[in-house]
Amino acid sequence: MLTANLSEEIRELNLSYLMLAQRLLLEDRQSGMFRLGLGEDAADVIEALSPAQILRMSSSGMMLCQVRFDERLLLELLSNHEREPAVASIHAAILAASRPVENLA
Repeated sequence: MLTANLSEEIRELNLSYLMLAQRLLLEDRQSGMFRLGLGEDAADVIEALSPAQILRMSSSGMMLCQVRFDERLLLELLSNHEREPAVASIHAAILAASRPVENLA
């Protein structure tokens, strides 16, 4: 039962991520690539996915998105409520921009 629930939640997360990623890339490719942390090759693949491919990929059983919780400073900036929120967001965006993008190997 727990495994079935987890699989369904991963599928829903993947579906939401792929649909959002594709929309971001189609509306403003450069901004979408920055927000998603993707390189040109990964963006090309996501943009070209058909609805059937998105559904198939979302059911793969593994999370397709990468959560950026590996940088402590970035997390602290985004969660720190003592600072001015706009300044913290700008600082976090600068830090995120300095990270390498994800590419397909």
